[in-house]
Amino acid sequence: MSKIQVDDIVNNSDNGAPSFPYGAVVTGVITATTFVGQLTGTAGTITTLSSTNGTIITLTGTTITGTSVRGGIGVGTSVASTSGTSIDFTSIPSYVKRITVMFGAVSTNGTSNIQAQIGSGSIDTASTYAGVGSWVGGTNNAGGVQDTTGFIIVGNVVAASTYGGSLVFTTIGSNIWCLNGTLSSTSSTAYNHVSSGNKTLSGTLDRVRITTVNGTDTFDAGSINILYE
Repeated sequence: MSKIQVDDIVNNSDNGAPSFPYGAVVTGVITATTFVGQLTGTAGTITTLSSTNGTIITLTGTTITGTSVRGGIGVGTSVASTSGTSIDFTSIPSYVKRITVMFGAVSTNGTSNIQAQIGSGSIDTASTYAGVGSWVGGTNNAGGVQDTTGFIIVGNVVAASTYGGSLVFTTIGSNIWCLNGTLSSTSSTAYNHVSSGNKTLSGTLDRVRITTVNGTDTFDAGSINILYE
């Protein structure tokens, strides 16, 4: 662990909120209105900083409060993709700039293409997604497909296949989100499925959904989780 003084952190701005490195030991009295990190100590006097995911802390007078994860990498709760027509991850913190969606041997019971959707307050299904899902493999078989109601992440779906890999969503600001990802499939003909695209939301992203284009095929194997930072 390193040791830093309060004076080193109160002017280290991160989107207007002073911040400091994880694993550091902080001594002194915090005078900033808002600062970033998971802290312990008496009211107004911070003694230690956790090395785990941080918390947005707001200091009002001598009262320390805060619950929102901030800093480091947040981990969602893994969801078994063994039933249902969609897998949702909600309550994504407003500060998040990058989201990774991880797939472990995911499968559906049909052949409808698998897609990802995002939203602010609710899943955005408006026909304003711009992207392409492509696949290549076997004896140089290749193809691509678009759908404006979501990002196609697996095209040419085979019900007997399972899919593994990850998607990465990043924002360039102004609620514009970009996607890139690669999933592999296991079937009689193996493919790599590559997806990319962009989508502008009407507000701050707080949720991600994995579903199928027809909305009726159900998940029947595997698990899905997210990381956010």
